Formats: sequence, C-alpha cells, structure tokens
Amino acid sequence: MCTGGCAKCLGGTLIPLAVFGVLANILLFFPGGKVVDDNSHLSEEVWYFGGILGSGVLMIFPALVFLGLQKNDCCGCCGSESCGIRCAMFTSVLFAVIGFLGAGYSFIVSAVSINKGPRCFMTNNTWGYPFHNGDYLSDQALWSKCEEPHNVVPWNLTLFSILLIIGAIQMILCAIQVINGLLGTLCGNCQCCGCCGRVMDQSNRLR
Repeated sequence: MCTGGCAKCLGGTLIPLAVFGVLANILLFFPGGKVVDDNSHLSEEVWYFGGILGSGVLMIFPALVFLGLQKNDCCGCCGSESCGIRCAMFTSVLFAVIGFLGAGYSFIVSAVSINKGPRCFMTNNTWGYPFHNGDYLSDQALWSKCEEPHNVVPWNLTLFSILLIIGAIQMILCAIQVINGLLGTLCGNCQCCGCCGRVMDQSNRLR
C-alpha cells in the first residue's frame, strides 16, 4: 500500500472517532440524561472539553490532511516530481503530532476523571466528590454515596471510559501516521521497499 493510501485509511478512521468523542463530551453535560439546575454541580473535568477539543477539534484537522493525501500518485517516485508529495507527507507528520497531543489530552482528562469519580449530591447533603483514588471502581456498593443526579456514576464512568478508549486509539493511529509520513517523506508516495530499491539500483548503475 502506498503511504498516501495508508494515510487515507487512517484519516477515514479518525473522522468517526472524533465525532463520537464530541458526542460523548456533550452528553457529559447532562448527567444521568438530565439537565442540571446549576452548572457548578457538573464534574470539573467535563469543562476541560477533552472530547470536544482533544479528540474532536484537534483531530479533525489531521484527519482531513490525511484524507487529502489520497490524491497523490506514484508518478515520479524518488524523482524531482515527487517534491510536492514529500512535502505533503512531511506536513502530515506535523499534523499527526498535533493529533497525538490532542488525543493524549483527552486520554489524560478521562483517566483523571475516572479515578476521581463524578461530582454529585452526597449523603451528607452537600455537593462534592465522595470517592477517593478510584475506590468505587472495584466496589459498586459505594455508588450509593451519590444521591443526585440519578445514575450519575455509571453515566460518567461509561462516557469517560469511551473517551479514554477513543483517545488511546487516536494516539495509536496518529503514531502510525508519524511513521508512515516519515517513510513518505523519504520515499514519496510509493511503497518504501520498491522506492528505496530503485534508488539502490540507480546507485549501482552509476558505479
């Protein structure tokens, strides 16, 4: 597969992941599927917009760049005509790094929130974080510490887990594109093995 085709595949996968990340983050503003009366009752990490910014906005641009590379062909592979292709592949590496950082941000925010637990109305009639160091993850009986919003614990846990998984997948895909983009920068849009092989053949002929 040409490096441009690989980038197209990665970009096509990142788009739906970014959309799911944005949707998951939006749903977090409605704990338990209900509208809260006071936004200060929402978990702090919801306002960090990990899914909207990290896995969403910062991922859309790299994905579009990757998809645009599909228009490159293998004409002039390893020749002067491939300069544009090489530049495009190098640019995709830079965008892949941006996407990796965005996905990493979403991953970290989600991990912190899962470990911290949701903000809720506790049994002592105050709003706060009743859980400590993810203790509720292994003991579902502790979930009763949260009285309101209803089902806020599984709601937050599910959505932040989705964001965590999405962020991890996006980081892997962006890391793959970094490698793919570097190969494309060195060899153009064609297969690296065939490309580099032709370079070696030409070098041997000159000798």
